[in-house]
Amino acid sequence: MGALFPDEKPENPNGVHQFQQQHEIDAGALFVLKSKGSWLHCGYHLTTSIVAPTLLSLPYAFTFLGWTAGISCLLIGALVTFYSYNLISRVLEHHADNGKRQLRFRDMARDILGPRWGRYFVGPIQFAVCFGCVVACILLGGQCMKAIYLLSNPNGTIKLYEFVIIFGCFMLILAQIPSFHSLRHINLLSLILCLAYSAAATAGSIYIGESSRGQEKDYSIKGDTENRLFGFFNAISIIATTYGNGIIPEIQATLAPPVKGKMFKGLCVCYFVLIVTFFSVSVSGYWAFGNESKGLILSNFVENGNPLVPTWFIYMTNIFTITQLSAVGVVYLQPTNEVLEQAFGDPKSPEFSKRNVIPRVISRSLAITISTIIAAMLPFFGDINSLIGAFGFIPLDFILPVIFYNFTFKPSKRTFIFWLNLTIVVTFSALGAIAAIAAVRQIVIDAKDYRLFANV
Repeated sequence: MGALFPDEKPENPNGVHQFQQQHEIDAGALFVLKSKGSWLHCGYHLTTSIVAPTLLSLPYAFTFLGWTAGISCLLIGALVTFYSYNLISRVLEHHADNGKRQLRFRDMARDILGPRWGRYFVGPIQFAVCFGCVVACILLGGQCMKAIYLLSNPNGTIKLYEFVIIFGCFMLILAQIPSFHSLRHINLLSLILCLAYSAAATAGSIYIGESSRGQEKDYSIKGDTENRLFGFFNAISIIATTYGNGIIPEIQATLAPPVKGKMFKGLCVCYFVLIVTFFSVSVSGYWAFGNESKGLILSNFVENGNPLVPTWFIYMTNIFTITQLSAVGVVYLQPTNEVLEQAFGDPKSPEFSKRNVIPRVISRSLAITISTIIAAMLPFFGDINSLIGAFGFIPLDFILPVIFYNFTFKPSKRTFIFWLNLTIVVTFSALGAIAAIAAVRQIVIDAKDYRLFANV
């Protein structure tokens, strides 16, 4: 298939022989988490799960932080997540070498911390985070479609929830793609699209910032001391959510054995794209609009209904964003698909037999229908997602990886890595708790504007 799609070896078509030695294989692992991919495919999956349209909110996070704190938080987020994702990969490789390959986050928690941690803590948190991401993608897709519609028809009467339903119908089709590995071609396209809309957002910001049509730049932080303090922690939550992944074990599960060293290469691909996109969008957006940067930087490209860049440019950027959102949504649907397949599938029947296809189509369609209804009913879901980010992404991506590493490898208390990991746990546990409080406060403040099926 060439460099982008290396030849796949047919060895062990499900790649779960080590897992099978411990447990009777279930349909979720067998059909959804097929271990057939290369490190390059892994890079595509990682990039889609992390470098998503949430990065267009980074200039808004800078409005609460300013230049120095904003860039510092971006750098710290990149370093800590790259480090923690490598740690969790090393733990997974260690267990695979010992004949106990773990395919899911809850498998890791069960084997390392105990069965209750997997069943009652990690499993539910991961499910809430991933399902919340699916809802957020559908809502954001609908909002981008509405933005295009209003630009071409300012007096249009189609409501936001109608666009959300349209996007949800498109997701309903993508949800039927059978396995995580089957998404590799879609996720390559996703990687290209995230580079495209990030370049467009950067170019648009620079164009407006240098033109006379742009606003006067003000980089001061708004609000009194209390608002600034809570704004700071809200910004931390936004950045943590932007760097969040929550499905590292499931992505590593798509790798064909042996897995050693492949995840690191995939992470290098992902973080190259991440550095290029995150820093270019955040710096150019905040430079151009200062403390007037909006929750989605593309919203700054239109002022009072008048586009500040050519109309075709806004159409193009939104289309890139909408298309990638569908890929991000279907990636974060995979843990839900795996749970549904485990519950309703039969590992002893062929993957595409009636016994498995019928419950698969029904359960996945139901999952997308529920997420679409939530997105249409709660267009203020962004506030709720901040809370999910604080409670979910920070534990899954910043805290648990270092705990798993320390429990697995038991580094001496005299070593630097032990104290570095302990510092990360303490620091991000405190930040997560405060960010959760800030998110709850924001929900309370905005509650007066909440209306079901609001046309915002």
